[in-house]
Amino acid sequence: MGSRREALTIGALCVTWYALSSASNVVGKLVLTELPFPMSVTMVQLLSTVLYSAPAFALCNVRRAPSFPKQYYLRVLVPLAFAKFFTTMFSQISIWKVPISYAHTVKATTPLWTAGLAWVLFGERQSAGVQGALVLIAAGVAVASATELHFDALGLGAALAAAALLSLQHLYSKRVMRDTGVHHLRLLQTLSAMALVLLVPAWLGLEALALADAVPTRGWAHAGSLLALDGALAWLQAVAAFSVLWRVTPLAYAVASAAKRAVVVAASLLLLRNPAPPLNLAGMALALLGVLAYNRAKLRSPRPLLPV
Repeated sequence: MGSRREALTIGALCVTWYALSSASNVVGKLVLTELPFPMSVTMVQLLSTVLYSAPAFALCNVRRAPSFPKQYYLRVLVPLAFAKFFTTMFSQISIWKVPISYAHTVKATTPLWTAGLAWVLFGERQSAGVQGALVLIAAGVAVASATELHFDALGLGAALAAAALLSLQHLYSKRVMRDTGVHHLRLLQTLSAMALVLLVPAWLGLEALALADAVPTRGWAHAGSLLALDGALAWLQAVAAFSVLWRVTPLAYAVASAAKRAVVVAASLLLLRNPAPPLNLAGMALALLGVLAYNRAKLRSPRPLLPV
């Protein structure tokens, strides 16, 4: 009975995660159409994570974060905070410049970056099955890129950068949680708060004045509501994702993450009605199939699975 209840809990969390992630991406696209300021949207998302987390963690009795040594902050947490900020900002740039479906197809290259970083940083070599899956992912992204009707070089570059930085975050966040015992949601809150403090000066210099002078097409009341909703949805979907990760194995999380990406692609195509020719859809499907093949190959590998 207990295992069945846990399975139902995980299933409900996954459905919630997929719905929140799809809604967050669609609302994010609408926000950036009204207010094309990706750094400002990023700052609102980070601020929402910090503000909403405090009362939620107190209510749920989430244990406090440990006291990190000063050198640990400088050597590990500050770089992770920068990675957190730029991952979020590049994600916003990608969905601003290209359709959500294409942005998430490009982000399916995360296993490529994960495998490459694991080889460079830890000397880990991949099996033939994993290498074949990575080729599938690359081929799918190449086909989707060649047939994308709204292709934009900046959007492609931003999505690739977000995938690479997300891989780096996964590798080192796992190490921080293992070495310090910090609760995963506390780590999310800590990194978001640090990223805010570190990047506020850059935001003030680059976007704050332009944002103040902006005139949204449907007025500030509408744009501000969308911006606030986007921040709340971004926080909720991050909490749902970490809650799934907390309850399942890395492999199960990787498969769930791949399925989530497929749901987000489908939801964006249905809700935003972006035109996608058959070959473009085939490229998206091939990339997502490659991610699933990667997960399966890693399961059969004697090496530990890296998160995607």
